Amino acid sequence: MWCLRPLSVLLLLSTVPTGSEVVHSMSDCSEFLLHKSPPNIPGILEDGNILDVKRYKPICQTYVDERRFVTLYDTENKIPVFSAYKYRGDGGSKPNVNWKIEPQLEDRQGDRNMGCEKRRINYSHQAQDKDYTNEENFDRGHLFPCSYAFSKDDKISTFTLTNIVPQAGTFNNGSWNRMENCIKCVMDKYCKNKNGVLEGFVVIGAQPNNNNNKLKNKVNIPKMLWSAFCCYSGEKKKWLASAHWGKNIADSASDKYMQTKTFEQLYDELGIGVFRSKYCPWKETVAGLYQRLNEANPDCKCPPSYSIRL
Repeated sequence: MWCLRPLSVLLLLSTVPTGSEVVHSMSDCSEFLLHKSPPNIPGILEDGNILDVKRYKPICQTYVDERRFVTLYDTENKIPVFSAYKYRGDGGSKPNVNWKIEPQLEDRQGDRNMGCEKRRINYSHQAQDKDYTNEENFDRGHLFPCSYAFSKDDKISTFTLTNIVPQAGTFNNGSWNRMENCIKCVMDKYCKNKNGVLEGFVVIGAQPNNNNNKLKNKVNIPKMLWSAFCCYSGEKKKWLASAHWGKNIADSASDKYMQTKTFEQLYDELGIGVFRSKYCPWKETVAGLYQRLNEANPDCKCPPSYSIRL
């Protein structure tokens, strides 16, 4: 039964995403995963199974009654483990919207028989906007970046705190941003299937720190961020893939680039197995495409040839 709420509660509810679903398993929102296969994250998600279902929650990130991407969320560290999505192109400029939270992650307390004033939500399983305010060193770092979203509504859907980690500001706006721009250019140019349809699969995640380093004594500041993509290229007539990762610290130089790595290196160094598909190349990267992309469009910001080391 609906009842009138005070203005403060209405303002709180304005930060809630419309229709997001906290589901039981990754298979419930597998349409954003290449061949519906989730990554392998040691100790968290193995062979498609979440090892601790009370702690790690899969979220079908939904906005205006449409699923936009999927996130696996860590309710203890209060950051996402990863977000995954299907890249279909960029749908325009960044929207100016409020940050959203996910009430389904929380336990609603209060006696429902005693009126709305007794109902409340204790946000103990996720970050809130106030946890990120007045922070000089850390940004709200998107995993699924707004710049990769296909439509305006897709872009709005990325502004949920379940898709955000505390990210060192110069890292977020420096080498990480250049990597995102470069891989976006790769996908725009080459990730078109035999029918000419743009399609690429991306997974971006964060590794939490284990030294109690927290934002506002609440939100885990991850030690590492990682990103991987895979797609079929009709032009190249083969599958393309690459991975990137970096420590979540301030960039050591204003022109720093992230090194492009293979899926094999991602597995060997971080233990992460992405895109469990026989098609994605295990020992190849797309670094050989960078020079041509930079020559065609300097805004791609791919590493110059002299900085590419495998």
